[in-house]
Amino acid sequence: MEVIQHIIQQNEQGERIDKIVSGLNKEWSRSQVQQWIKDGHIKVDEEKVKPNFKCPAESTITVTIPEPEGLDVEPENLHLDITYEDSDVIVVNKPKGMVVHPAPGHYSGTMVNGLMYHCKDLSGINGVLRPGIVHRIDKDTSGLLMVAKNDLAHEHLVNQLVAKTVTRKYTAIVHGTIPHEYGTIDAPIGRDPKDRQSMTVVDNGKNAVTHFKVLERFKDFTLVQCELETGRTHQIRVHMKYIGYPLAGDPKYGPRKTLNIDGQALHAGVLGFNHPRTDEYMEFQAELPKEFMLLLTQLKNNH
Repeated sequence: MEVIQHIIQQNEQGERIDKIVSGLNKEWSRSQVQQWIKDGHIKVDEEKVKPNFKCPAESTITVTIPEPEGLDVEPENLHLDITYEDSDVIVVNKPKGMVVHPAPGHYSGTMVNGLMYHCKDLSGINGVLRPGIVHRIDKDTSGLLMVAKNDLAHEHLVNQLVAKTVTRKYTAIVHGTIPHEYGTIDAPIGRDPKDRQSMTVVDNGKNAVTHFKVLERFKDFTLVQCELETGRTHQIRVHMKYIGYPLAGDPKYGPRKTLNIDGQALHAGVLGFNHPRTDEYMEFQAELPKEFMLLLTQLKNNH
């Protein structure tokens, strides 16, 4: 059973405890946190409180994360677009709108549910909720993911991510017309102190580097390719907003007035890595989804 403690900072005093705790982990929903509070799993200075309790500064929140009550992730016969598969790895082309792994509020219909039906031998390193998952992409981002079938493959692929040798190239539509052809954004990313469910560029954040190049310019928008050197949460979305060119359709980091799409225009189109058993470099490509192509056609027609 995992226990997490959080000391209330001056800028947090007076805020509801359910809001503060749900901001500590983006996978904890507000309703889940409220239930934990009611069940006594969350206390302030060792005292039980209500979900609307206003936290005083320097008080200590203790979150005792309950064990899942016999939670079994059920295999589901979902259509998965398998780009490549062998006895060690699977490369999946994830559609926009699909959640990668189960989390509160999403225990079915995820890519993991589909993978468990598709094959019975996924790496167990990430536990019951994330078997085989080496890295992830956001629900509304489409594109390629590598999945490990065994622990040896999992460790090998994770080490490549740490060593920054994995090729990850994304295609994105951003607001504004970028005047230069290439650029590198080297800015640390951490949790936004003003909104703990969002990420932002902060001085004490984790090192984050994104390289980009312009593919095509339109009226008020630019098509870019972004290559990840690191893999922070929401990295491309945060970095492009930081330099003044937020992703089109991004509900969290983009402007309200945007293209008529559901979620950010972001596609993980190129994925390359060394095979965990043979060490041979392998690279895969996934074409832009139809929705993305339709957007580009509209932008060209309005040019």
